[in-house]
Amino acid sequence: MKLTIGWLYAAKMNIYGDRGNVIALRRRAEWRGIPVDVREIGVGEPIPADVDLFFWGGGQDQEQDTVSRDLQGGKGDALRAAVDDGAALLAVCGGYQLLGHEYRPHDAEPQLGIGLFDATSVAGPERFIGNVVVDSQWGELVGFENHSGLTTLGPGMEPMGHVRIGRGNNGRDGTEGAIYKNAVGCYLHGSLLPKNPVLADWLVARALARRHGSVELVPLGDTVEQTAHRSAVDRAVLTR
Repeated sequence: MKLTIGWLYAAKMNIYGDRGNVIALRRRAEWRGIPVDVREIGVGEPIPADVDLFFWGGGQDQEQDTVSRDLQGGKGDALRAAVDDGAALLAVCGGYQLLGHEYRPHDAEPQLGIGLFDATSVAGPERFIGNVVVDSQWGELVGFENHSGLTTLGPGMEPMGHVRIGRGNNGRDGTEGAIYKNAVGCYLHGSLLPKNPVLADWLVARALARRHGSVELVPLGDTVEQTAHRSAVDRAVLTR
């Protein structure tokens, strides 16, 4: 059994320490004796057929526009097809926006997404910055938001969760992120997964199940991770 991780646009969309998510996924698999191969997938490069877990971080608008153009046509179709076939995916901030229908910057042409999520994002008048606590199907999640994009989900789109502290998708409806099959998108930097090991393990298990059937991961001693999680919650309460 092996885990192959595809890191989408690592050179162009990798801000706010989101590489920590890839490190967490890799380490949590390797600590269980599961070999891991991490492949960077850049502009002009196809989606490999053997990737079962994708990560996609955030980037600046200019880089995001380049990526949007790269995804149109076969590459975006291949990524959607992989998720529909059971691949797992985590996208943060700009990557999350481009999984929707489009992102509309202030003074530029709309950036087309791949439509995996029924969601639309626009540049808002203010920036949401601060600690976030989210109630989700995985329990309590923590992260740090830093975005001006406002994301609105379609009527049937399931959010990743609902904000207890923070602004979330748009500062209005209380939602944070989106989820479709094994694909999760959100605005939670931090990095997200080191402080939320339950979500990291869910992604790893879902990715492995694509080729190996249901997988029960051996529990890890998450004392450090849970301490970091609790500390993040405490900071969020103090700064709300």
